[in-house]
Amino acid sequence: MSIGTAPERTDVISADNVTVQLGGLPVLRGIDLRVHRGEAVALMGGNGSGKSTLVRSLIRLLPYQRGEVRLFGTPLNSFRAWSRIGYVPQRSAPVLRGAKVKEVVASGRLARRKPFLPLGAGDRSAVSQALAVVDLADRATSEMTTLSGGQQQRVLIARALAGEPDLLVLDEPTAGVDLRSQQALADLLAERVAAGASVLVVLHEVGALQSLLDRAVVLHEGRVISDGPVVPSDESKRLARHEHDEQRPNRDQPWLGGAVER
Repeated sequence: MSIGTAPERTDVISADNVTVQLGGLPVLRGIDLRVHRGEAVALMGGNGSGKSTLVRSLIRLLPYQRGEVRLFGTPLNSFRAWSRIGYVPQRSAPVLRGAKVKEVVASGRLARRKPFLPLGAGDRSAVSQALAVVDLADRATSEMTTLSGGQQQRVLIARALAGEPDLLVLDEPTAGVDLRSQQALADLLAERVAAGASVLVVLHEVGALQSLLDRAVVLHEGRVISDGPVVPSDESKRLARHEHDEQRPNRDQPWLGGAVER
């Protein structure tokens, strides 16, 4: 590398021309996306724009029909280092009757320890810290079924944080979460990013996470319409409306056939 040349940024996520169909209908049309090491990226857009479909496709929870995805430089079909990724789904997953909060959070450590062995000191410390961040330390022994929907969401955030992943993928993590917990989450994510971790987060409103974010990718009808500085949520909606008006009824538009040329 020559003197004065900036070091090359490592792609933690790289997606090229990713196309997804569900039930025979196109949901994502030719998506290109990059998330670099130590970067926090927001994925924004209206309901039905494809945000959740995209994040689930990036971590192999949904198949894609065309394109290529790489995680940490490895093709998605060959990727096995799942302990490097922490995922928070959009809604609380169904919980087993009798499952306790601390047990759910401790499950975030499974990929980092040998099977069938009890939690070590490092595991217990990570679980305790994650519960403290989401302000649920006093509910550690509570059953999940006794928690509100927002509290259950905070437990899932703690589960992802407990694994100390290199990449956090969060789908609407602040939905139903109070402002104090949102700020605590923002502070902890900032610490993880400063240590070299990466964040991809689906948001409707940037809220307490605004200072964390490096850029925002805006989706509309399964296509990227903006990739750049974070703008207020009402501005991202305006972009989507403008794009919709600009793209109307021209039969020469390639995306009318279910694909997009980028």
